[in-house]
Amino acid sequence: MSLESDLTARLQTVCPRVYPDFAPVSTPRPYVTYQRIGGEPVNYIENTVPAQRHTVVQVNVWADTRLSATTLIGQIEDALRTASAFTARPQSAALDDFDADVPVYSTLMDFDIWATR
Repeated sequence: MSLESDLTARLQTVCPRVYPDFAPVSTPRPYVTYQRIGGEPVNYIENTVPAQRHTVVQVNVWADTRLSATTLIGQIEDALRTASAFTARPQSAALDDFDADVPVYSTLMDFDIWATR
């Protein structure tokens, strides 16, 4: 399996609505989006292809209340830390936001993820 399919499956153990990059406008909350935001490539002097890939993934929670968003990101952190298909560690604590135009609460965390290529 790929990192994307493994990550989606793991996130869906916490929230059934998980989307790469963005969710359709009509998606009921709460839901989760994620995107790759970088990572450090593994390079060998011998020009061989590494077996592992490092990716930094931003996970975003969108919810109707701050409590719901905070609870969900905590469950996601636990689920990713205990994943067996890849190794994930948070880069920092959660960051909260609120969009008054929608209105919607959001919380995001960045994770260092090591997975098989």
